[in-house]
Amino acid sequence: QVQLIESGGGLVQAGGSLRLSCAASGRTFSSYAMGWFRQAPGKEREFVTAISRNGGSTYYADSVKGRFTISRDNAKNTVYLQMNSLKPEDTAVYYCAAALAPFGLTTMGSYRYWGQGTQVTVSS
Repeated sequence: QVQLIESGGGLVQAGGSLRLSCAASGRTFSSYAMGWFRQAPGKEREFVTAISRNGGSTYYADSVKGRFTISRDNAKNTVYLQMNSLKPEDTAVYYCAAALAPFGLTTMGSYRYWGQGTQVTVSS
């Protein structure tokens, strides 16, 4: 069992930055690939970014490529999402998730554990 707790969300102006964190419980954090998804009001949850178990591989949605950076610190059981040049369309609840399999990381069904989410609001 893995529990995930996101933090770092908030209100920011367009063009600003935020850094989200996702802290995981348990001693097997390095066994999981990690991902971030987001869900805007009235829309389906969508893939944002993912990182492999050792951090050697990262994946990004086209909409955030070049603006968002995912990283992880296995010693701290934490995955991060640095978000720069934020746009109003980035407004959503952001969820982190943990996957046992190292493939299919852009797909929600690949993830076994999910956090409760943190709200990110970008004003224009």
